[in-house]
Amino acid sequence: MIWIGIFLLSAVVLLPSLLAFRRTTRLRDERESALVLLRAQLAELDRDRECGLIAASEHEGARLEIQRRLLASDAAPARGIGRSITTPVVLVCLLLLPLTATGLYLLCGHPSLPAQPLAPRLLAQKAQDRRDDGLLAELRAGLARMSPDDPNRFRGFLLLGQAEAARNHYAAAAEAWRQATTIQFIPEVAARAAEAQTLADGRVSPESAALFRRALDAAPADAPWRMAAQQRIAQSEHQ
Repeated sequence: MIWIGIFLLSAVVLLPSLLAFRRTTRLRDERESALVLLRAQLAELDRDRECGLIAASEHEGARLEIQRRLLASDAAPARGIGRSITTPVVLVCLLLLPLTATGLYLLCGHPSLPAQPLAPRLLAQKAQDRRDDGLLAELRAGLARMSPDDPNRFRGFLLLGQAEAARNHYAAAAEAWRQATTIQFIPEVAARAAEAQTLADGRVSPESAALFRRALDAAPADAPWRMAAQQRIAQSEHQ
């Protein structure tokens, strides 16, 4: 079925070009162009005479001069004999375009690749989300059972925040990173928590701005996220 679609699409795309080159365009040589011009001058001279724009004597003199030029041009040898732009060549080139494209597709593409309907992929994504929800629930339960002095709690909250942020659950990510900063304050983690809370709220709240300031005060001067945090603070001041 895909080949029928490719054929119909190629026909629709090439149809304007085929119609444009249906007729040939004839190129005139210098001799024929001069003859056409002089005959047009004769016709115009006769119209001027009929309208009374020129006198009879002037008309006759001008007519004789044009006829003399007409005879001279007619006796001149033809140079660059009129030829035609051959449409068969153009048509063959146009027809070669879809054939070449089809050949390249067969050579470099994957025509045997099976179809991938959307519905099964959505079901697979939902199943993956359910598995992720189960893993995150186990992680939260494990963190709740840990002793406050367990050093793995800090790494667990970091991991939980990263997993929630990857799923665009920014409020949950902000809460996990805030829990991590209560165990060990790291400026970058605090800035991540403030940014995640900002994305969840849709604005820079006073609490997020305060966390940004605290992170900046404790961060090194060359922290790569410093400018972004400063922009968030400025945004909170102009809201």
